[in-house]
Amino acid sequence: MDSNRRAALTAGVLLITATVTNVVGTGLSRPLLNDPDRLARLSPNAVQVTGGALLELVGAGASVGIAIALYPVLRKRSAGLALGAVVFRTIEATMYFVAVVGLLALLALSRQFVSAGATDRATLQAVGSALLAVRDQAGLLSVGAFCLGGLLYYGAFYQSGLIPRWLSGAGLAAVVLLLAAWLLALFTQTSMLSYVPLALPLAVQEMVLAVWLIAKGFSASAPPGAVQPQPPIANRSGHARALVQEGHP
Repeated sequence: MDSNRRAALTAGVLLITATVTNVVGTGLSRPLLNDPDRLARLSPNAVQVTGGALLELVGAGASVGIAIALYPVLRKRSAGLALGAVVFRTIEATMYFVAVVGLLALLALSRQFVSAGATDRATLQAVGSALLAVRDQAGLLSVGAFCLGGLLYYGAFYQSGLIPRWLSGAGLAAVVLLLAAWLLALFTQTSMLSYVPLALPLAVQEMVLAVWLIAKGFSASAPPGAVQPQPPIANRSGHARALVQEGHP
């Protein structure tokens, strides 16, 4: 298996891993966090919460892993776009980690809440609200970083022709829709869940891209802008001497 095929296979598997683990992981904790009595419910469901946190961590690692897997291939076509994708997907993963820390801190706070007296519960609830706000904002920032990283690597795909133009073009359009949803959520301070119809196309697109990369890999045609191999030094010097003998400058 050559390096390009290996990179395509790895990126495809990581795309599926990142999507599934993030959807399932957040799905495990979201009903509990959305409950107004969340501090009383988190501790009795500690296994569910911890499992969700673990899946979110796996999703964070897979997210940055996608850009890292694609980087050796994309940098040969567009080094700037490839590096930018790695940077933004690393920021995305970092925000996921912050969100997980917020979730685990809420779980620890819930244990204190269950055994606390009535006078202390109001303070603990205020702290819990602050931790939840940190988690929500980190999650929102991760979506923004994901959008920017997605624009860069789909742009690199479109320029290079490594995958069909219809697939990379659909990816760019889907990222723009998610970016619009993110901006609406950011400036109106509403949940991203309010804009699921705008986010759904990219979720489908990422799965289509993953299946394509696993089944087909990258196009074997020479990418535009690729660096052409140079002849050996001995050949170059011999060619230069021949030009001089023929009267060429």
